[in-house]
Amino acid sequence: MKIAFATQDQERVDAHFGWAKHILVYDMTGGQHRFVERFDFGDTLQEDGDEDKLAPKLAAIHDCAIVYVAAIGGSAAARVVASKIHPIKVAQPEPIAEILDKLQGVLQGTPPPWLRKALMRDAAPAHDFEDEELSHG
Repeated sequence: MKIAFATQDQERVDAHFGWAKHILVYDMTGGQHRFVERFDFGDTLQEDGDEDKLAPKLAAIHDCAIVYVAAIGGSAAARVVASKIHPIKVAQPEPIAEILDKLQGVLQGTPPPWLRKALMRDAAPAHDFEDEELSHG
């Protein structure tokens, strides 16, 4: 399961989704997490209400299950959710490493329904062919 983080300083979730200078993507599998990719958006995002600024960010997180943000506008949140990505707002800047550790703990316990659904999204469809023996007669 891939997780994205909106960040200005590349260490904490401290950015509004639309204004994030960076999005860091991590992969969490089997109780381990590893850094996958950093997307840089620079300082060119000036105008409020500029919907085009969302397109490259949505493309960056297209295969993520969760995106952590300091804030996210209604329009952006709707587009993120429509992409089947769960946005999570943090109340104050929080270190990405701590969020990853907390999330690992939740995954090893009993994840809430929305998180189980996100996990299932990444799971390959299971198919048991043994139950489908065809009888020709």
